[in-house]
Amino acid sequence: MFTRPILSSAFRQAARPAPRVVSRFSLPRISPISLRFLSDETRQAIDKAVSSAPVVLFMKGTPETPQCGFSRASIQILGLQGVDPAKFTAFNVLEDDALRQGIKEYSEWPTIPQLYVEKEFVGGCDILVAMHQNGELAKMLEEKKVLVPAEGEAPNSES
Repeated sequence: MFTRPILSSAFRQAARPAPRVVSRFSLPRISPISLRFLSDETRQAIDKAVSSAPVVLFMKGTPETPQCGFSRASIQILGLQGVDPAKFTAFNVLEDDALRQGIKEYSEWPTIPQLYVEKEFVGGCDILVAMHQNGELAKMLEEKKVLVPAEGEAPNSES
């Protein structure tokens, strides 16, 4: 009579997955699929694209004619922030399927658009919107010196 509840709780406990301990010292989780499918050629092309300008946006469409609402919102946010067009480039993932799939595996971020600032992945549209609203994006872009200089301010001046 007493063994039944003990056994059922033991079965329940055995059926539960063991808790994973995550710490700041844990290695980033790299999907074996992304390692297997992202060719060296595609990885090198994306590395080159990410390095091509201080601010790089992988989007659907072009800045002049975005092909999705999230890409349009990302371009609008960068415009509102005052990103210098000379320090910005965008890549249309709809023109190249290898780029479209590869960028998702490269960043381990499942959606497009994706923003990189000085070769560092920032995030997608949802992250940009949140950073824009709380002021983090303006601060980061100013620190990285990728904004259009204010009138009367010399370009690349140290303040």
